[in-house]
Formats: sequence, structure tokens, C-alpha cells
Amino acid sequence: MPELNSNPEQSLDLREELNKYLRYWPWFIGAVLLFVVLAYTYLRYETTVYATSSTVLIKDDKSASSELAALEQLGVATGGSGNSMANEIGILRSRGLMVNVVKALDLNIRYTAPGNVKDVELYTNAPIQVNIIRFDAAQFGKLPANASTFKVTGNSNGTLVWYNELRDQQITASFDTPIDLGFATVVVTRVEDGASNKEFSINLFFSSYEQTANKYRANLDIQLADKNASIIQLSMQDNVPQKARDILEQLVVEYNKDAIEDDNLVAKSTGEFIEERLDIILADLDDVEGDIENFKEERRITSIENEAQLFLESSKSFETQRREVGVQLELINLMVEYVQNADNAKLLPANMGIEESSVNTGIQEYNTLVQERNRILRGASEENPVVLRMNSEISTARQNILQSLLTLRNTFRLTQQDLNRQAALIDSEIREVPANERQYRVKARQQGIKEELYLFLLQKREENALKAAISIPKAKVIDAPYGAQVVSPNRRSVYLGAVLAGLLIPFGVIYIRRLLNNKIERREDIEKVTKQIPIVGELPRIAKGESDLIEENDRSVLAESFRIMTTNLQYLLVNANNQGKGYCIYTTSTVKGEGKTFTSINLAMTLANTGKKVVLIGADLRNPQLQRYYTASKSLLGVSDYLVNDDHSLQSLLSNSTFHPNLKLLLSGSIPPNPSELLRQAKFGTMISELREQFDYVIVDTAPSMLVADTFLISKYADLILYMTRAGYTEKKLLNFAVDAQNDGKLHDISFVINDVTTANFGYGNKYGYAYGQEKPSLWERFKKSF
Repeated sequence: MPELNSNPEQSLDLREELNKYLRYWPWFIGAVLLFVVLAYTYLRYETTVYATSSTVLIKDDKSASSELAALEQLGVATGGSGNSMANEIGILRSRGLMVNVVKALDLNIRYTAPGNVKDVELYTNAPIQVNIIRFDAAQFGKLPANASTFKVTGNSNGTLVWYNELRDQQITASFDTPIDLGFATVVVTRVEDGASNKEFSINLFFSSYEQTANKYRANLDIQLADKNASIIQLSMQDNVPQKARDILEQLVVEYNKDAIEDDNLVAKSTGEFIEERLDIILADLDDVEGDIENFKEERRITSIENEAQLFLESSKSFETQRREVGVQLELINLMVEYVQNADNAKLLPANMGIEESSVNTGIQEYNTLVQERNRILRGASEENPVVLRMNSEISTARQNILQSLLTLRNTFRLTQQDLNRQAALIDSEIREVPANERQYRVKARQQGIKEELYLFLLQKREENALKAAISIPKAKVIDAPYGAQVVSPNRRSVYLGAVLAGLLIPFGVIYIRRLLNNKIERREDIEKVTKQIPIVGELPRIAKGESDLIEENDRSVLAESFRIMTTNLQYLLVNANNQGKGYCIYTTSTVKGEGKTFTSINLAMTLANTGKKVVLIGADLRNPQLQRYYTASKSLLGVSDYLVNDDHSLQSLLSNSTFHPNLKLLLSGSIPPNPSELLRQAKFGTMISELREQFDYVIVDTAPSMLVADTFLISKYADLILYMTRAGYTEKKLLNFAVDAQNDGKLHDISFVINDVTTANFGYGNKYGYAYGQEKPSLWERFKKSF
């Protein structure tokens, strides 16, 4: 008894699995070629993006100090602070810095030349140059998309026509004259090749400074070359290599400008403080000198010093000390007042002549913190944790400076009181000096203090101006922007992806098709269900326009497949007990449309061509199909008429076929109302027995087994039952019906025949091709048959 092979033990045959896909090789080649062509088209018209790099050294305090050594010898403090590379990278990435780059290079205006498929950007070879005189960012932001895009054409007489398609706006203008675009006022200038005398047509795209800066910031990459060094790597991606190089160069320029402005903030603040104090001291000095002049005129004094020379020499050292102390106190008072009124964003004047080193050091550290905070604020907000922390540090440093100044002032006051006490001793010795001398000495001392302070401030003003004039750039370019390496599209990756897609997509389609396919395609599909029922034949698919009937001396693939099937049938009919009579072979199927009639008539033709006497019986009384091949049979009587009427002789119902002299036909005849009752009669068996005595083979074309019981009723008269299946049509689950029918004894001696098999799915020797000696099919024919 045949058994259902539901869970067979199978080993993985890699070669066999590959062959299941390799038989579709034309589709793989076609898909690869298609995707390669698509990849070539994509690369042909896709915008190429290049990468340009530059290496920059960010100088620290040590490197800058060697360049400012000459200034330090003059007593000019160079200032500066330690650099955090993370902060410097943040500054280089800042929006404000990139906006300055965009403004410097006019990057918010893009020139393109119209192309057949895509526009080509003109950066260095545009026929005109557009200069922005006025740009209204607020009005520009209200414009819809493409409202700031213009097509600019110029003719030989120098006339320019600006056209915006969205707003249907057209402006006629000329070179070197202001043009009002609404959101901006521009002037178009000529280029060196004489664009005003040539006709041209280009597209102009305007964008805001912020939008353009954000675009290029997204394409900017900054990396630290070495964590132990202050060298950074700048990289810019753009579709125009020269533009990327210009952006990197200008970015360093703007960074140095920003750094120099930061360094000059202390000098600027100190200069303003000195100028303010010079005006005050000069006014005080004028008052003192005027008072001395009036004093001498009123008392007619020419040289009081000669009279008091002896006493003055004695008190000279004390007076010198008192002046120095007075100057220091004056400076300290000025600094105390300035510090008390300063806020976190204001720098303190440095190196004002205060002799206390701790105070000078504190002021220098305070200015460093203020500078660092102001630089960070350009890329962050006031609420940034770093800014808040630095505000706290600045406030603490300012309080420390103020406390140091107050302590130092108390110290000098004590020193001044001590000097005054000692001067009082000298004064007691010169009491005999006229009151004029004493009054004059007080006025002269005030004059000396004011004059010395004035000269000191003048010197500091020159030193401060010298420092501001000699500013060292903070960033030094080690490697100028170089390279134009293609970043995208990656041609190798695109072509590789195209080849992979060309291979994987057909593979996926075939795999999914096989996975979802519930129809049989090849003999392996039947063998997986049952190996007990043999497969005696595989019939090829007949191409459109080809004959589906075998002819005499036919050497077609169809004829060869039927010859192989008849050979296989001989092995199955060896054990048939026909008692010297002809063999009876049935053809049936599960459902209609699987090729019963096609197989029956061609099997009969093949046997007739071998010299055998064959009769073909149409036993499908419900839906006769032999009429398709033998049109005259529609009016002939047949099996149904023989079974229902005893007056008809069997010999009178046999017809000569037009296909072959050895082939007779017994048609189904009139369609009866009760086919099953007719076939159930013993007369049908008598008819088969009588025909077996007259013919070598009796081929019976029966009805589908699953739809009606007709075939079951007459199956006992058959020596062999050919059970038809059709590739791409018969569902795999329907094979179980044939297996169950044989297991239940409803059908016996079943053999499967697979019809409509593609060349790629032929099993065993069939896949190597029939028609030995015939002309080999063309590549296109093989391509069409691959599916």
C-alpha cells in the first residue's frame, strides 16, 4: 500500500538547491543588467559631493608668549588664557562664525546653469556677479518657497531680465545699477570675460544668511587630530570643491578675527579707563598749577626753594616716600571705585602701576575668566550651566580683588600716617620758615603728585595702544584646504549594490514564488508526497503556435516525451493478466483541465506509430473533449448510445480517425441524463472486453475522479490508470486524493503523468533536452522558456 510521505528524511543537496535557481539564469542576468544600467543612469545625473580638508593649529599661551616677548620687555602684559579645545571647536562650529563666512563669500546667492536633466552650479565661472546692497531678513522669511528664485537672462546690448515663475514677476534692468527685488536690493556687475556683450541664461537662488549657515554647518566636520595636541582637522563636504576650500579658509580668517577682538577687549577697556582718568588728572593739574601761579603773583615770590634748601634736603627722602604712597593710594582708590561699579561682563584695567603683585595677578585672572565667559556666550545662553558656574567664579574673583585692594589701601594709609608723623618732626624744625614757604610746599607737593600721575597714565596709554596694534592670530593654518575626494555617490558601492540587487531581487521573487506556490511544478513535488505511485511521464509545455498533436515520424520534444512514457508503460504492463488480449489504459485526473484528452489522443498516436492497433474511447459522458481534435465526431453515435440501446453494434460505432490508419475512435456519443447509471452496467465491461480482443491497446479518456464517481465505477476494467497532473495548475494537496483513492481501493495501478512541464523543470534526463540532432534553440527562446 502506498504511504503518504509527510515527513521524509532528507539531506541538504546544495548543488540541487542551486540548480533550482540557476535554471532561471536569464532572469538573473537580465536583472543585473537592468540594475547596472539604472546605477549608471543614477551616477550620471546624481550630484557629486566632494570632501575637502584642512589642518589648523590653535595656539596656546606658551606659543603666543614667544611672539610677544618684545612687548613683555616693555612691561606690556600680553594677557591670554589657557585653551580648552572643546570650547575652541564649539566656537568654530558656532552659527555666528558661519554667518560671517556666508556674508564674506556671498554664499547665500547660488548660481546654476540650466541642464537637460539637472542644473549645474556655477561658482567660479558665473557670467555675472550679484552684490547685495540691502537684505531684509524679516521680509525674506515671509516669502513662500521658490519666491526668491530668479531666471536671469542677458542679451548682447547689456539688458538683464529677471523672472520669477512663482510670482510671475519680471524685472528689466542693466549692469551696475541697483535692482529692487523686494526683499533685497542688488547690483549686477560684469565679469572679466565681458558678460555684458554675450547672451546668457542662468538661475539665481537667494537664501537667508542663517539658512545658508545652517546648511554649511551641517556639512562641516571638526575633529581633534590628537588629544594631547592642539591641532584640529577641518573637513567640509560640498558639490563644488573650490567652494569648500574657500569656506574652510574663510572660517579660519573669521575665527582669528573673533579671537583678536576678544584679546583687544581688555586693551579697549583699559584705554577707555586711561582716557577718562587723564581728563580728570589734567583738569586737577591745571587747577594746582593755576593756584601756584596766583600764590607767587600775590606774594611776589620767585624762588622759595633757595631759602628752604637746607630743610628740604633733610626731608627729601620723606617727601619722596609720601609722594609714592600718595600715588599708590590714588591708584588704589580709583581701582576700588571701578571694581565696585563693574559687572560680570566688564573687564578690569590691567597693569595700572599698583605695586602689589597679588592684586595684579588677581586682575589678570579675573579678565581671563570674563573673556572665556563672553566667548562661550556666543554659542550658548545665559542659562548654560558653564556660564552660570563662570559667573559665580567671576563674582568671587571680583570680591577677592576688591578685598585685596581694601586691605592694601589700609596698609598704605598706615604707612602714610607714619610718614606724616615723621614729616611733622621736620616741620617743627622749619617753623621759622615763613608761612609762604609752607603753603607753597603743600601746593608744590600736590602739583608733583598730579604731574607724576599724569605722565604715568600717558605712558600706560601708549603701551596699551602698542599691544592693541600688535595682535597675533590665534589659529595657524598648517595644511591649507586640500583634496577633492568624492564622498557620494560612491561609484563602487552603487555598482556593487546594483549587482547585489540584480541577484537578490530575482532570488527573492523566485524564493517567495516557490514558498507561496501551492501548485506542482516538477516531479520532486509529487515524490515529496508519495514515492509509492510511480511517475511514468513528463509532458513538455507547448509554446503558442505549436501543434499539440503528434505526427508520424515526429521528432519534436513532445513526441519524444510520449515515446519515453510508452517505454515506461511497458514495464508497468508486464505483470498485467490480459490473457493474450490488448491492454486497457485509463486516463483520469483530479479536476478538469489537467490534460486527460490531450494525453489520451497523443498516447494513442504514439502507440499507433509503432504499428500497434489502438482504439481511443471517449468515456467522459458528461463533458466530451475528443470533439476538439475530431470535429466530425459531434454528429456521431458513441458509448452512451451503445449502452442505452441494444440495437447498436459495437463495430458500427467505431470510426476511422484521420490521424493514423491504426487508430480507431469510439466517441462518447449523445450526452445522457444519467451517465453514472449507464457506466454502472455490465455492458460497459463487455464492451471493453470485446475491444481488447480486437485491438492491442484500448485507451479510455475518463471523467475527473474528484468531481464525479464515473471513473470509480469503471476502474476495475483497466490494466493501468494514468493519473494526470498539470504543472502550475494542479494543487499539491489534491495529490492526496489520488493516494487515498488507491489506498481505499477505488482506483488501482495508478501512475502519475505530469503535463505542461517547463523545460527548466524537467526531471532526470529530460532536463538535458529532447530532440537529439535538432537545431539548438536560440538564447531568446531559452530565455522565454526559463519560466
